[in-house]
Amino acid sequence: MNLRVPSIQHDDCDELAALCKAGGDPLRLNVLRVLANDSFGVLELAQIFGMGQSGMSHHLKVLAQAELVATRREGNAIFYRRALPHTELLGGKLHAALLEEVDNLTLPADVQSRIGQVHGQRAAASQDFFSRVAEKFRAQQDLIAGLPQYRDSVVALLDKLGFGESATAIEVGPGDGAFLPELARRFMHVTALDNSPAMLELARQVCEREALGNVSLQLADALNGVSLTADCVVLNMVLHHFAAPADALRHMAVLLKPGGSLLVTELCSHNQSWAKEACGDLWLGFEQDDLARWATAAGLVPGESLYVGLRNGFQIQVRHFQRPAGDTHHR
Repeated sequence: MNLRVPSIQHDDCDELAALCKAGGDPLRLNVLRVLANDSFGVLELAQIFGMGQSGMSHHLKVLAQAELVATRREGNAIFYRRALPHTELLGGKLHAALLEEVDNLTLPADVQSRIGQVHGQRAAASQDFFSRVAEKFRAQQDLIAGLPQYRDSVVALLDKLGFGESATAIEVGPGDGAFLPELARRFMHVTALDNSPAMLELARQVCEREALGNVSLQLADALNGVSLTADCVVLNMVLHHFAAPADALRHMAVLLKPGGSLLVTELCSHNQSWAKEACGDLWLGFEQDDLARWATAAGLVPGESLYVGLRNGFQIQVRHFQRPAGDTHHR
């Protein structure tokens, strides 16, 4: 008597088994937790978890084969981030459930401490760059995207939002201060925040030259101990200098009054690695979906977006995110 052997889709089984195997290791689960709102290179992850590069590379390979992590090239380095689950595909619901459970994990204190060290190293590299290039800042910026290339788009969005006569604004990282006159004309009071004394001095010269009596300059780290709030917060070509961009957007949301608007001007993702060395960029632009996802996680509602094409292959995104009017909780 011939027994009929059930047909098994080995490809499907292999795929699910790879997903289960990848998630079946405590270290890999913690890697997924660390990648919740940030991306890291293999050396940074090896530092965070206190292990050798080859060992970390093995774990990342297993996660990548199971499509739990995705990679993105930043110049000569490869950065890892969490892959988004596709619930309509095989294993997608399992993938989504795994990430949901992972997000409830508490990272070991030593891992959290070393994440802080990595962010500190990134921030120090950025600050060192600006302390060295203040006098040639505009020339450096113009290599990629100087203010004249996106000023009109940001101004158009500001005017469309129609702020009242008593509205206030904060510009985080005003650079050489070139956008402050536009803000000073549209808001009752403007505060410029920068953690670089050299850059703040350039902004002070603009305020003096243009007689901007309603602008105050503050030497401060926007991510630390700033108690100000405003109706509008502006970030022009600043986010790619932050060590942890998703975290930075959370801090920007706290600077907004309920109903306030965050305007972010940024490069779209690009592969021009020379920007890191020439312009002090930590990140080679951002995916549009990532900015929206990070802003939403910060409690903001995505609004209008404008995209400016540049001749040299870069594209600029001008994004509006709003804090809901009824949101009175201080995050």
